Amino acid sequence: MFAPGKPETRNPNRPPGVIYLQVVTDFMNIGQIKALYRYPVKSMAGELLLTAHLGWHGLAGDRRFAFRRMGDKSGFPWLTAGKLPQLLMYQPSGADSTTLERLPTHVRTPNGRELELGSVELREEISALFGSDVEMMNLKHGIFDEAAVSVISLSTVDGVAREYGKNLDLRRFRPNLVIETNGAEPFSEDGWVGRTLTFGDVNSGPAIRVTLRDERCAMVNLDPDTVNRDAEVMKTIVRLNGNCAGVYGTVVRSGELQAGQIVSLVD
Repeated sequence: MFAPGKPETRNPNRPPGVIYLQVVTDFMNIGQIKALYRYPVKSMAGELLLTAHLGWHGLAGDRRFAFRRMGDKSGFPWLTAGKLPQLLMYQPSGADSTTLERLPTHVRTPNGRELELGSVELREEISALFGSDVEMMNLKHGIFDEAAVSVISLSTVDGVAREYGKNLDLRRFRPNLVIETNGAEPFSEDGWVGRTLTFGDVNSGPAIRVTLRDERCAMVNLDPDTVNRDAEVMKTIVRLNGNCAGVYGTVVRSGELQAGQIVSLVD
């Protein structure tokens, strides 16, 4: 059994104050990390990474910024591509070397302009597109819908694409981790709920506890490059798996992630 940070039963023969962690011996290698993504600004384009630090609040720099709809008193005031699809065509850029998470400093707009992330020009452009005032917010612990880490397998993306009848850009699913599983069965992630995924060494590498299936919203219908909408994508996921594709997880052990890292499943 896997219990990150949970000590074994106290042995009276061991020195007081010394904690011994349980060693994982029962696990299954399910594949490897195929790709890593972070999305520094909520609903804007993501960044493909070769390595990333997995901290207690997800991947370093993931969803640390978002536009807030001014005057919105709901519990979810954030502007998303569900309300303004053009956000997907804005690309955060640069890296602030004064921050540990190397957060972006600028945003490249669809017409090629480079605007400072916190600039009046960017805020006014997004406000004009949306038709109402917004302001940029920076939350150091991230702005997440369900949980800090989202995971999907290539097999699931391929399975949806086969049924849909066309290739699908996996960026539609906006995952943090893309897993190339050893098997080709789509939606195998559903069986990971309530279990733990470890990356690299099962006893020392980063790990997440899979908490729930990822129920999809209409953003999956949007082409990430053109924002053209096709409702058949979401209808396909509904038909195949009750509108769920991928899973969410919470971090139970921090560490470094990298493409090609072995992924193991632990009960």
